[in-house]
Amino acid sequence: MSRALPFAVLVLAGAAWGATQPLAKIAVSEGYRHFGLLFWQLVIGFAVLGGLTLARGRRLPFDPARLRLYLVIALLGSVLPGIASYTAAIHLPAGVLSILLSSIPMLAFPVALALGLERFRWRRIAGLGLGLAGVLALVLPETSLPDPAKAAWIPVALIASAFYALEGNVVARWGTCGLGPVQVLAGASLVGAVLTLPLALLTGQFIDPRAPWGAPDAALVTSALLHAGAYTGYVWMVGAAGAVFAVQVSYLVTLFGVAWAMLFLGEGYGGWIWAALALMLAGLALVQPRPRAPLVPAAPLGHTGLG
Repeated sequence: MSRALPFAVLVLAGAAWGATQPLAKIAVSEGYRHFGLLFWQLVIGFAVLGGLTLARGRRLPFDPARLRLYLVIALLGSVLPGIASYTAAIHLPAGVLSILLSSIPMLAFPVALALGLERFRWRRIAGLGLGLAGVLALVLPETSLPDPAKAAWIPVALIASAFYALEGNVVARWGTCGLGPVQVLAGASLVGAVLTLPLALLTGQFIDPRAPWGAPDAALVTSALLHAGAYTGYVWMVGAAGAVFAVQVSYLVTLFGVAWAMLFLGEGYGGWIWAALALMLAGLALVQPRPRAPLVPAAPLGHTGLG
């Protein structure tokens, strides 16, 4: 295998995952809301990843233990963080959402300490401090966001990161019942779709899939396909080049997210946002584990955290 191939997959996965935040901004731009978006995102994800599972000669077991696993991963890795992230996307620039995604490993570390999965490390504590400084650079200065009142939505975006961080640690602590990551993600996507369909119907958020389609519809489908492709590439990288190599996609997700938002949404940022980006990336570099698998992958189930 060419040594260049893992690097190419790394860049492509980072570019694809990075595009999901600007696409989420477009998806909510004309009135679509979280339950409707999540339902179709999960249906598309199940179609792609379930098909990939079958193509690899595997199946999706639905015994009680596996169903519980799918339910936990669906809630922690898609439904609950999806509610927070799509809500925050209505109010915050896509680039800021991408910057805040880099907080996932920082939030995962204290959870791992509480579960006994990690030992205390001053280096990672310093990373947490830099991450907090990055968040404060977004929240406190009145010149950080185009509308200072929108800073109140930054904690909502961080709720999504907190759920993703919890999901990764739950998987690390209790395992995946002998299933591979693509199988788990396919099963969780199916369970998540079953959960969100009645919620979308009851809240009036169901999205009619019939034409005509607009930009939000195209953004939803594109985001779901990019995520499925990027996640498959991530799993391949873990096997081909190791988890420590694959987790470097974290940096690319954030950088590409900011770049795509500038290129396609015309977003511009002041000095405080660039300072927040630098602080968050520095914190990410300190928090990421070095010798073993990462606490969570770069982007979770719905962005999911299965390594």
